[in-house]
Amino acid sequence: MEIGAMVIAIVGVTGTLGGALLTQRGAERAKRREIELVRGHAEARDDLALRRGCYAALNRDARQFTTALNHHLHVLRERSAEEADREALDAAKSAHRDSYSEAQMIAPDAVLECAAAVNRALNSVYGQVKGLERDAPVAGEAMVAASRAQHGIWEQTRAMRAAMRADLGV
Repeated sequence: MEIGAMVIAIVGVTGTLGGALLTQRGAERAKRREIELVRGHAEARDDLALRRGCYAALNRDARQFTTALNHHLHVLRERSAEEADREALDAAKSAHRDSYSEAQMIAPDAVLECAAAVNRALNSVYGQVKGLERDAPVAGEAMVAASRAQHGIWEQTRAMRAAMRADLGV
């Protein structure tokens, strides 16, 4: 056999095998990109579900804490608070604290700013209510002032809910 024919045969076989190898590598790369893309979508979906659950709990617990404060103010207008009344208020406060703590680890800054404002307002009114309960309100913490402050929390809660919905793309 002639050397030229052998070289041509070797180049032909090498080209055929090399083409198959390059095709296989390209397919592997494409498959890897597809898996990464699917994984990225799954992570985004999981992140959205995590934020949605966190936001629903925070919204619910903030509303329940606000309602518990309102109820406690009504109780204080009618009579002295009993242990069951105090426990109900403290349970609502604890639930909100837990939801807010979770949100601090998950929520972006825009949502967290609104949530922090709601948290400050709730704790401020809680302090006023506890002062009224002890019959030792701090200056300006009369029943009317506490009721107005409690009523004002609803607007902050609406702003927080709007920020959460915007973050979720709702």
